[in-house]
Amino acid sequence: MKRFTRFFQIGFLSLLAMIWMGHVAIATALAHWADLAVADVIVTDTEAQITLTVPTTLLAFADDNNDQTLSQSEINKHYSQLEQRLSSTIVLTNQADASGTFTFAPVVATQSKDKVTHNTFSLTYQWPSPLQKLSIRYSLFAPELDQAQCLATITQGERTRNVVFTPENNSVEIAGTVSWQQQFASFLHLGVEHIFTGYDHILFLVALLLPGGNLPQLLKIVTAFTIAHSLTLTLAALNIVTLPIALVESVIALSIVYVAAENLWKKQINHRPWLTFGFGLIHGLGFANILRELTQSQGNLLLSLASFNLGVELGQIAIVLLVFYGLRFFQQHRGELALRYGVSILMILMGSIWFAERSVAAWL
Repeated sequence: MKRFTRFFQIGFLSLLAMIWMGHVAIATALAHWADLAVADVIVTDTEAQITLTVPTTLLAFADDNNDQTLSQSEINKHYSQLEQRLSSTIVLTNQADASGTFTFAPVVATQSKDKVTHNTFSLTYQWPSPLQKLSIRYSLFAPELDQAQCLATITQGERTRNVVFTPENNSVEIAGTVSWQQQFASFLHLGVEHIFTGYDHILFLVALLLPGGNLPQLLKIVTAFTIAHSLTLTLAALNIVTLPIALVESVIALSIVYVAAENLWKKQINHRPWLTFGFGLIHGLGFANILRELTQSQGNLLLSLASFNLGVELGQIAIVLLVFYGLRFFQQHRGELALRYGVSILMILMGSIWFAERSVAAWL
């Protein structure tokens, strides 16, 4: 009895840790794309043009009415401040002639059903002499968002490459031979990072594995999830299938609630691979939100997609192994049921909160 009580306490402490993680996750429930910027860079002999879509929160000083989008009147009023902010945080340097001219203009984007949180600008950099070795330094990040990213597609003649700018890796040279290895490594890292910061995806995986089962059963469940989310991730990244972001995120929250609720009353998990496949299709659309805005050629898109998906899978494998061996530990010490029911109840509460928040966000 004392041994059971001891491990129940361990399980309770684990729940407290998950509650803390849940508070962090609730604060960033829609942050798969809220801290994401996208840049389409086209380089010619003496000019570089960037179509930049950036979170309005990074330019909050110009958002007078706090509606998370900048109107033409707000842009006109704060033009000099915006020009200074953009030119100082997105710096292009030409080795042959560092001096050049910078101009920017707003781009009118088609309104979507999702809440508008970004603004798009056209940035133009011009130099009097031909470009030789051109470098980009991108530092338009909020200090408090250490997971912020800018996905950049850089086209130079017939060559296209993809770069992920982060606060730690914020510069790149775009002259010379394009390295596909660098592109692969960038999106591999992005995929691993995305799964480990995607708390809703993590909780869904944990909920699936909580009932336990033998290794072949768990492999079927994980394989079904992998096939499903890889399918819709590809279709969405290629713009073949698209759904409103708020709808996708809401269904992801519901998937956590449903699977966690099943853990309380169902003992058999033979149906789980089919259930996992269905919900995995929706989770794949959630993964794709981070890649949807890429506008490079199909060959480069496929390389980015493949490396990003591989990164997601590597992160997922690590999570599955931790859960599997953690459950085996609790099974050996007879604390599995307490952990299963306690964590499932917590997941139902967290998933319900996320669903409520995301449903409200869809209507705002």
